Amino acid sequence: MEKTLQNILGEIRRTNAPLAPDALDRIIRARNREVAGPVRYVAKKKLLPFYQEEKEHRPERWRTWGVSPAEEALLVRTLQVKPRRTASGVATVTVLTKPWPCSSACLYCPNDVRMPKSYLHDEPACQRAERNWFDPYLQVTARLHTLHQMGHVTDKVELIVLGGTWSDYPEAYQIWYMHELFRALNDMGCETAVERESETRRKQYRDAGIACERDDLANWAAEAQARVTAGDASYNETVRNLYACGTHADGNGWAAAAQWQTATFSQLEALQRENESAEHRCVGLVVETRPDAVTPNRLATLRRLGCTKLQMGIQSLDERILAANHRGIGVDRMQQAFELARIFGFKTHAHFMTNLLGATPESDAADYRRMVEHPAFKPDEIKLYPCALVDGTGLVAHWRDGSWRPYTEQELVNLLAEDVLVTPPFTRISRMIRDISAHDIMTGNKKVNLRQLVDLELAKRAQPVQEIRSREIAFGAAANDELSLSEIAYETTNTREVFLQWVAPGNRIAGFLRLSMPNADYVGAHAADLPIDAGEAMIREVHVYGRVAGLHQGGENAQHRGLGRMLIERACDIARENGYTAINVISAIGTRGYYRKQGFADNGLYQQRSL
Repeated sequence: MEKTLQNILGEIRRTNAPLAPDALDRIIRARNREVAGPVRYVAKKKLLPFYQEEKEHRPERWRTWGVSPAEEALLVRTLQVKPRRTASGVATVTVLTKPWPCSSACLYCPNDVRMPKSYLHDEPACQRAERNWFDPYLQVTARLHTLHQMGHVTDKVELIVLGGTWSDYPEAYQIWYMHELFRALNDMGCETAVERESETRRKQYRDAGIACERDDLANWAAEAQARVTAGDASYNETVRNLYACGTHADGNGWAAAAQWQTATFSQLEALQRENESAEHRCVGLVVETRPDAVTPNRLATLRRLGCTKLQMGIQSLDERILAANHRGIGVDRMQQAFELARIFGFKTHAHFMTNLLGATPESDAADYRRMVEHPAFKPDEIKLYPCALVDGTGLVAHWRDGSWRPYTEQELVNLLAEDVLVTPPFTRISRMIRDISAHDIMTGNKKVNLRQLVDLELAKRAQPVQEIRSREIAFGAAANDELSLSEIAYETTNTREVFLQWVAPGNRIAGFLRLSMPNADYVGAHAADLPIDAGEAMIREVHVYGRVAGLHQGGENAQHRGLGRMLIERACDIARENGYTAINVISAIGTRGYYRKQGFADNGLYQQRSL
């Protein structure tokens, strides 16, 4: 391994640049030919962890390699695994809450009793969660350790909390869960502290008799899962018994765990203050919920917890489709959820599904267009994916009797391509598939590269794509004098929004800001429920793209070049010109210090700057 690294460093020193994948592969293959043996001696994914281990635990040996900081940066770039993981500017960490009864029973939704509703245990994030007893501390520290070994900077972290409807969980568990997320980030600066705390937690779960190994869990849940799949028991009833939800059943390990899975707001707020200056800061915190669970009180609680974005399961805006699929939520309630989320400053991330029971490609196209164009909705982000048929769901009977069929691949690709083309420049399509394993899908799309197929179809059509993810500057670079500031104004039912974006040549996007100016009549009519006053504008998001740069370090590409500050100043000017006297920002815990430097002061659920 050391010889391979020396060869790579030699080539980096010769070229003064990170190695291209083919050049790196040639060096690795040449070294493997030198070391005869039945197995491959060197693999790319092992090189960076080896380098990091030597530097941290055998520094005297590492110093003999004579690696300068500049050479180390190029080496990390060369050996980084899955660079797209942090191409958007932050390190994203997804965690799952423990299984819990769901307040809905949608026709298409999986009923895996080892998982929160709608998730399957073979999905990658679900496997990580299950191996770590759904413990937030263990999930975060394990994931950040993996990202570090893959060569990613993890100073700025967006936490995504999945697991069905967040507000269905007891408030004490919600507070504890967030408390442990922040404790994990704060502890990541000390490897010894993480190891000690992680081992203590593992012992607690083992002593409670809770399994975490794949085979043990399969045996534990097999009988209960068979009853649910056969329709002899409900998901909610089964999960309530397995996980002692809301009870303290003797001998149930999950009931025992619930006794220590609790925290207070004062304890959480102490860790949040610590995170403001921690080495690993939370720059975004996302939870998943249902539109009918979005209320002013719950949104205020989410702000106290540190949340900045809501993922909402919309699936469709067609009342007929919603009813056929037992969604249990009407379009009017969805509109209220969007209006409340916007006025509270949250980023809105809608889940939207094609190919539901009763839908056609034509109706799906019209439904999606309504989502992105109707002033009640216009989400900031969308997960757009096809319905997948999973055993044990109510949709199976409709497939068998012929009342539902999966779209063909060409139907699906054409539909998704049309959806991308009508997506406005202020909306980002974050995903086009769920991470459901092919063996869990009875019929329909099983291709994990669905988005790539859609991109190929779009290339054939040669029509301009405005959607954000397709335009992200990612690994590219653009000098400040190559960027132009574009402003896109649009109306919603209760705000006037302005999307400010830094645009590079080729319509690439280097950064953006979402400015929201609430309608005075709406604020007046709902004043008793809102945390803002009349005359206050809101910055709902500031995002600068480019390869992640460490805190307080000069970054590559767009980060740390003052682009965010200039966006903020322009947003303040626009709000002032439109008669607003103050501007709030829904800052994440780890960005509070940044906004204080921009003239914002802490003010309840937000930070505020006078205009």
